[in-house]
Amino acid sequence: MENFGVFAFPLVVILILVPYIFRVLAEYERAVVYTLGRSSPVKGPGLIILIPMIQRMVRVDLRVQTMNVPSQDVISRDNIAVKVNAVVYFRVIDADKSINQVMDYNRATSELSQTTLRAVLGKHELDEMLSERDKLSADIRNLLDEKTEHWGVKVDSVELKNIDIDPSMVHAIGRQAEAERERRAKIISAEGELQAADKLVEASKKLASDPGAMQLRYLAAVQDMADDKTKTIILPLPMEILKRLM
Repeated sequence: MENFGVFAFPLVVILILVPYIFRVLAEYERAVVYTLGRSSPVKGPGLIILIPMIQRMVRVDLRVQTMNVPSQDVISRDNIAVKVNAVVYFRVIDADKSINQVMDYNRATSELSQTTLRAVLGKHELDEMLSERDKLSADIRNLLDEKTEHWGVKVDSVELKNIDIDPSMVHAIGRQAEAERERRAKIISAEGELQAADKLVEASKKLASDPGAMQLRYLAAVQDMADDKTKTIILPLPMEILKRLM
């Protein structure tokens, strides 16, 4: 029994330490290993061996992660208050940097996404926010990716979800849009009248330069009036005939 106790104690110790010595990492995982506090080369995937009490590891997931950016109050360049939320897709590409360069890369990316969202959208008018979502999303993604690169994080894409306008501004925007439509309609009508006037001046110059053309135009007008049987037509005599009679 004494010999059994001598062999049983080390066996129990080994069984207890096995989970701390042997670790298995999935294909999408990496381990940042510290040996007496000093960072060692990143390990994984597969089976890795750690020295208990001397080494420890931090597990890092390399898969694409989805982060919802809470609604942000944004004042557009044309002074319209809107609420905007978005979705950020990112992943860790350098496990060592994601642990050693920033305390919590998830929280840091979230805070940076919120400030970047407000900064970028605040430079644009409401019409641009509504009509150029893809361009604005790309601008936000580029800025985020540039800053998160130092943390070993890659921002794949940013999608603007909702752009909500304050209810008190909806009527004002509607009146503004109606006034803009009326302004454009008046401009188009004025341009049409200007073009028509130019053509009339051009036609009058041509008719004035050729008396025969004026007579043909006169006869064409008479023909148009003769088509209506309900009207009485009074034909004036041309001045040339009156001159001859006199």
